[in-house]
Amino acid sequence: MKTETNCPKCSSENIYQDGALWICPECSNEWNVQASENVTEVFKEVEFKDAHGNILNDGDSVVVIKDLKVKGSSSVVKVGTKAKNIRVADNGDGHDISCRIEGFGTINLKSEFVKKLE
Repeated sequence: MKTETNCPKCSSENIYQDGALWICPECSNEWNVQASENVTEVFKEVEFKDAHGNILNDGDSVVVIKDLKVKGSSSVVKVGTKAKNIRVADNGDGHDISCRIEGFGTINLKSEFVKKLE
């Protein structure tokens, strides 16, 4: 379960959880944990950036900037390998990009090891 860091009403950091409610002792504000999580998920826009700070979007093409070992295999994705039509998603394990690379098939990459092609 995600913990809030500030009161949405007065921005106080002195908050605590009581059952399903968050309570702010400074302004007496109470709010539902589930409702606050849903609201932050709706308004939270995650941006994924490549090694040079360019924002990555679905459908972009990228090039690998470092030799990458493929886990569970003796294969290596070489520098300069291109991946077209990527999908960007937060998998929670740091691998932000899902793409297809010829010779490897579908693979997940970390955005910090690719450069966006213009």
